[in-house]
Amino acid sequence: MLLKKEFTFDAAHNLIKYHGKCERLHGHTYRMSVVIKGVPDEEGMIVDFLEIKRIVNEEIISKFDHAYLNDILGQPSAENVARFSFEKLDPLICGKNYALHQVEVWESPSSSVIFGRDDL
Repeated sequence: MLLKKEFTFDAAHNLIKYHGKCERLHGHTYRMSVVIKGVPDEEGMIVDFLEIKRIVNEEIISKFDHAYLNDILGQPSAENVARFSFEKLDPLICGKNYALHQVEVWESPSSSVIFGRDDL
């Protein structure tokens, strides 16, 4: 079974290794989903949504929201934001009946990147 929690954050970046309009400073309202794979426990839940919210807010959203992403990632493409987020959350979102499955990052309403366990 898959459990999904979504988040949003606003951030600026420029893609210094890209040649086109995105190499200039600009911003996005990003959307991120965290997907956890597991089986319900004796309480009937894979993991409490509030626990996922706390971890993601502490580890990712508090660092990315209203930030200049180049200060955190050298080339803050959606691909690198998704990978960074997955690697940061992976050791924290795990339990006897669940584990982090994937992180999806939307740079716009129609464009996203999915980074999952198979991509490690």
